[in-house]
Parts: sequence; structure tokens; C-alpha cells
Amino acid sequence: MNAFFEPNPILLTYLALKTTFYLPVVLLLAVLRAIIATGPARIFALLTIVIALAGIIARFGPPMLGLSGGSVAQFAYAVANAGGGMAMALAASVPLAISAFATGRRWPVLDALHGLLVSALFLLWLLSQ
Repeated sequence: MNAFFEPNPILLTYLALKTTFYLPVVLLLAVLRAIIATGPARIFALLTIVIALAGIIARFGPPMLGLSGGSVAQFAYAVANAGGGMAMALAASVPLAISAFATGRRWPVLDALHGLLVSALFLLWLLSQ
């Protein structure tokens, strides 16, 4: 009877990755890409930085500032939870993925790490359904 009320470890891992770890790791990869890349690859990395920062601020900003009500907090919660919490993650990943094919990119290992991160997110999402 206890197993009925225990949460699924796959679901817990998916939620932790989606809500806590995904955007900061994408932000780190984008900062590295912005530092080492040139041209269009750098522009896409900078776009990823802006989107990832917006997502991190929307997710963690209101609780850290003590905002639990009001229009600003509601907007931040709506942004952070759009698409079941996946919208900001995917919106940040798209420009970084495009930068993998843009001219001026360096360190293809960043693209491999990003691919592993996106694959892990989708695999955990599929397994948690």
C-alpha cells in the first residue's frame, strides 16, 4: 500500500531537471559559446543567454523577492509555467541549437553536451507520461 503513495523517481528527476537545472546549464553553455564563438554563432548564443536569464528570473525571481501575489508575480508564474514548464526551456534551446550550425562556432563539445541535455529532458518527459 505504501508504493501507491510514493512518487515515481523518473517523474521526480524530470521535474528537477525541468524546473531547477535545465535553464542554468543551457545558460552556462550559451555563455561559453558567446565567449569563444564569432559572428552569427555568437549572436545566437547571446539570444540564448537573454532567454535563459528571463526564464531563470521568472522561475526564481518572485519567490526570492517575496512576491506571491500581484500582476508581476502572476506574469512571472505564467511565463515560467507556460507549456507545462517546457516553453522557456525549449525557447532557450532553439537559438543554441541553431548556433551549432551557424558560422563562427567553435568547440563542438558544447553542441554535444547540449544535445545530451535536450535528449535527457525529452527522454525523462516521455518516461514520465
